[in-house]
Amino acid sequence: MLSVLDLFRVGMGPSSSHTVGPMRIAKRFLREASKTGFLSQAARVEVELQGSLALTGVGHGTDKAVILGLLGYDPETADPDAAEAAFHSTIREKSLALYNGPGVAFSAVKDILYRGDLVPELHPNGMALRLFADADASEPIFERVYYSTGGGFIASARRLSRPAKGDVVDDRVRSPHAFGSAAELLSLCDQSGLSIRRLMLVNEDQRRAREDTLAQLDHITDTMLACIDRGLDTEGILPGGLEVKRRAPELYRKLKTGAGVNEREALFDWLNVYAMAVNEENAAGGRVVTAPTNGAAGILPAVLRHYCCDDDGVPVRAKTQRFLLVAGGIGLLYKQRASISGAEMGCQGEVGVACSMAAGGLAAVWGATPVQCLAAAEIGMEHNLGLTCDPVGGLVQVPCIERNAIGTVKAVNAARLALHQEGQGKVSLDQVIETMRQTGLDMSSKYKETSQGGLAVNVVAC
Repeated sequence: MLSVLDLFRVGMGPSSSHTVGPMRIAKRFLREASKTGFLSQAARVEVELQGSLALTGVGHGTDKAVILGLLGYDPETADPDAAEAAFHSTIREKSLALYNGPGVAFSAVKDILYRGDLVPELHPNGMALRLFADADASEPIFERVYYSTGGGFIASARRLSRPAKGDVVDDRVRSPHAFGSAAELLSLCDQSGLSIRRLMLVNEDQRRAREDTLAQLDHITDTMLACIDRGLDTEGILPGGLEVKRRAPELYRKLKTGAGVNEREALFDWLNVYAMAVNEENAAGGRVVTAPTNGAAGILPAVLRHYCCDDDGVPVRAKTQRFLLVAGGIGLLYKQRASISGAEMGCQGEVGVACSMAAGGLAAVWGATPVQCLAAAEIGMEHNLGLTCDPVGGLVQVPCIERNAIGTVKAVNAARLALHQEGQGKVSLDQVIETMRQTGLDMSSKYKETSQGGLAVNVVAC
C-alpha cells in the first residue's frame, strides 16, 4: 500500500516522468555520492538519458530538469521563475555548482547524452549518472542507474531488478485495510461498513495524524485551484516552437460575459476551460499537481473546481477531501496492478487513469455507493483503452491539452452512467485495469511517449 498523498505531488511541468522524476533522480544521485565520499572528488558529471527520456527529453524539458536537480532544486518547492533563471545561467556560464559538492565545468551538449537507441529492459525511462575525478577521465569514480516510473515516482536499478515476495512490495506501514485489488477494496468496505473515503482515511491515519492528512489534501486542492487561476489569466504562446496559443483565457472571458450560457452544452465549456487552463500551465513549465501525472494533470482539478467548489470558486472542503481520497484510492489500484507511465502504457496510463480516478471520486461526491464508485472508475477507463501517447514535437501540448479536456467530460459522464446502474456491470474495475496493462504491453513503442508514431509523425512540428 502506498499513501494517497504519494499520487498527488506538487511539481513543475511539463511531465512528471520526464521532469519531476529526473529532477528527483539527479538530486538523489548526488546525495548518494556524498554519502560515499565520491562527490567531493568530482571534476565532471555525465548524465545519460535512455529510451523515452532521450527520445522526447528536449521537448519534455528533461535537460532542464536534470540540471536543476544537480543544482539541488526540488520539484515540490522550486520557484518556476528562479529555476528558469538558474537553468539559463548554467547553460550560459557552462559551469554547474553540484548540490553539496564542488563546482564543475558543464556543457549540456556534451555532458547530457541522449541514448534513444538504448531501451532498458526494466523500464523505458532509464537514466544513468556518472562522476569523474578528472575532466578527461573515461572511467567514472561513481555511477548509478535509476528509472523514472511515472507520476514523479523513481526507483533505482537495484530496486526494480530485485524480486519482491509474491511480486508485491511489502506494506511498510501495515495499513489496517490493505487492498491489492478492487474486489478486495469492496470486500473491506462491506466487512467494515466503511465508505471508500473513510477506509482510505483510516489507512492514512497509520502514516500521520488525521489533521495532517486533511491539511495536505487541502494544500493539494489549493495548488490545483491556483494552477487553474493562473491558466485562466495567462495569455500568450506556449514555449517549444509549435506556436500553440493559450486558449483558456479567451474561452473563460466568453463564459464570464455570458456567451453561450443558455446552451445546454455550456457545461462542456466550463469543464474544458478548467482542464485546458491547467495543461497550458503545465506545458509552460508552471506549478501543477501530478494527478496522477503531469500529462494528465488537468482532469481532476477541472472536475474538482466545477463540482466541489461554490459558485465563487471557494472549495467546499468536505467535498474536495472526499473527491481526492476516493480518486486517490482508485489511482493506487492502477499504480499497484499496472502502471501510470505513458512510456509503459501509452496515454491510457495517464489520461485514461486520471479519467477513471476523477469518475470514481465524483461519484463519491454525488453520494454513490462503493460499488458505484468503482463502476464509474471502470467506465472511465474502459473507454480510454488503447489511447496512445504520441506528442507532436515531443512537447506536452498537441494532443495533450485537448485530450485532458475530453478526458474531463468523459469522467463526468462515466460518473453519471454509474449512478444510473445498480450493482456491478459486466466488466469489473480489476478486469479493465488488467486489460489496460495487457494493452500497454502489446502496444508498439512508437505510441508510448517516443514521438515516433501517430500524430507525432503525421503532423509537421513547426
